[in-house]
Amino acid sequence: MSGLFFNRIQEQHYDAQSYDIEIVRSRRRSKAIEIKPGGRIIVRVPLLTTEASARRFVEQHSGWIEKHLAKIQAAERIRVDRLTDEELDELVKKAKEIIPERVAYYAPLIGVDYGRITIRNQRTRWGSCSAKGNLNFNCLLMLTPPEVIDSVVVHELCHRLEMNHSRAFYAQVLRVFPEYKKWDKWLKANGNAIMKRNP
Repeated sequence: MSGLFFNRIQEQHYDAQSYDIEIVRSRRRSKAIEIKPGGRIIVRVPLLTTEASARRFVEQHSGWIEKHLAKIQAAERIRVDRLTDEELDELVKKAKEIIPERVAYYAPLIGVDYGRITIRNQRTRWGSCSAKGNLNFNCLLMLTPPEVIDSVVVHELCHRLEMNHSRAFYAQVLRVFPEYKKWDKWLKANGNAIMKRNP
């Protein structure tokens, strides 16, 4: 398949204000900036946008870029701060106290029941819900804000209504936890760094 099929015409690398920038031209109407893990900046622009215009767009949003680069650098520092076995044990203990309480709080609001709650130290998942209603949560959630813990709890409990990620599923999630998207975005931005604190 050609690049035109994907509406991507060309990719070039430029520097603007010392940033490592990748300019992607496509059949879009607006300009957008995306910061990838590691600090790589992608600028998506309409087909006829000049290089100078793309660089000016980046410079105009330098404050936003610096803010997000700082977050990435902070996450990098977390990556090297490995947890000890003792610290993991404490996280498990704390999770066993907090998460069942949050599950018990949200289950009636959602209108569901649930089975066994298990707390584990996982490297890829924050939570899961089985067909029988058994719930599993990652102890590393204790390293996130309380709102993130609630967002994961609500997410898994709503699978008792919808065992999928359909619009109907997310409608249930947002009905009970309106700020879900905000905290899910936080977890997507910071979750990998937290996961890598595993020994």
